[in-house]
Amino acid sequence: MAKLIYSMVQSLDGYIEDAEGKFGWGAPDDDEVHSYISELASSLGTHLYGRRTYDTMVGWETAHLMPGQPPAALEWARQWQRADKVVYSKTLAEPRSARTRIEREFDPEAIRRLKASASRDLSVAGPTLAARAICAGLVDEFQLIVCPVVVERGKRFFPNGVQLVLDLLEERRFRNGVVVLRFAVKIWSISANGRAH
Repeated sequence: MAKLIYSMVQSLDGYIEDAEGKFGWGAPDDDEVHSYISELASSLGTHLYGRRTYDTMVGWETAHLMPGQPPAALEWARQWQRADKVVYSKTLAEPRSARTRIEREFDPEAIRRLKASASRDLSVAGPTLAARAICAGLVDEFQLIVCPVVVERGKRFFPNGVQLVLDLLEERRFRNGVVVLRFAVKIWSISANGRAH
């Protein structure tokens, strides 16, 4: 059975974007960090995106055509292009990348079936879609790519009302101050909204 992995860059105080919706402070512009993110993503066969995250990520479809791309960025682009993409959107008319389908509704049971049948892991990205997957008890692993920056407000990595006990799988530190933490879910607790996991 495949895992569902939630992996995002975040600030030290736990936000994946600031109060203005910006997240450029978290771009992995260090080759060592970018190479490691590509290494982490090498197990992925399917990406689950909300509309806004997909709009951000779809640039990887043609990144290999841009001159001067570092090897780590090109490797990530190749991985992204090979993977299947599922975009959850009520308004997107058609995908702008290959190997991509659009779903109008998020269906936790469909994700469970996909996990059971997939030969490679899945990822979920974006705080809104990930929150739904977390609250449904679907996420098996969290990958926190923590940048040495504090933004005070914005969209959080973890949604409110979720209580988890996690096992640390790996910790990796980089010269630029980024720390990557990988956690497996050990215990799902009852959340504030009454869902048992």
